Amino acid sequence: MTPALHHRLRRALRRFARETRGVALVEFAFAAPIVLGIGTYAVELANYGITQMRVSQIALNLADNASRVGATSSLSIQQLREGDINDVLQAARYQGSRIGLTTTGRITLSSLEQNSSGGQWIHWQRCIGLKRGVGYDSSYGTEGDGASGTGFAGMGETGAKVTAPPASGVMFVEINYDYQPVFGNWVLGTKKIRYIASFIVRDNRDFGQIHNPAPAAAASSCSLYTA
Repeated sequence: MTPALHHRLRRALRRFARETRGVALVEFAFAAPIVLGIGTYAVELANYGITQMRVSQIALNLADNASRVGATSSLSIQQLREGDINDVLQAARYQGSRIGLTTTGRITLSSLEQNSSGGQWIHWQRCIGLKRGVGYDSSYGTEGDGASGTGFAGMGETGAKVTAPPASGVMFVEINYDYQPVFGNWVLGTKKIRYIASFIVRDNRDFGQIHNPAPAAAASSCSLYTA
């Protein structure tokens, strides 16, 4: 190697050692997957938390609304009508429309009351939502359960059963919903959100029947699976 070539090589190596313009790009190339991974997980986790809060609020609002609705008769007794039940279910449907609640979930509204023997029974049940089967249909009983006797303990988890007081009733709501992720199931896995809520009926309601004056409203029967 000639002295001139050796000198030029040494100058090139010194310039290369001082060069820093590509350092940030190299560092970003190494850090980007980690930063994007953490950011993706954080966004998905935040969305999951917000969705849980929405489903919880819809369950509470539905139980609360169902405990209030009805038309007051001349005897100051509130008559619950089929159209009233449809209205509160429709409100829940609208509230959950942004998350596809009734297309990827199921809402069950039950009227828990006392039977003639003083036991608990499910007088009626109304549902909306396309999902069906175990984990979506009611986990705590179906319409007519406990109609006689005292064998039906109430609705809810073992050790925390909800029961209706004498001469009144409880509006019991179950929501089962398949969480719809932002980035796919690979972030958090498959998640199901489940909430229950209950409110005691607020007024002097006629528990003998659901009224359905003309024009008659179609019942949101739990044998139907509609969004």
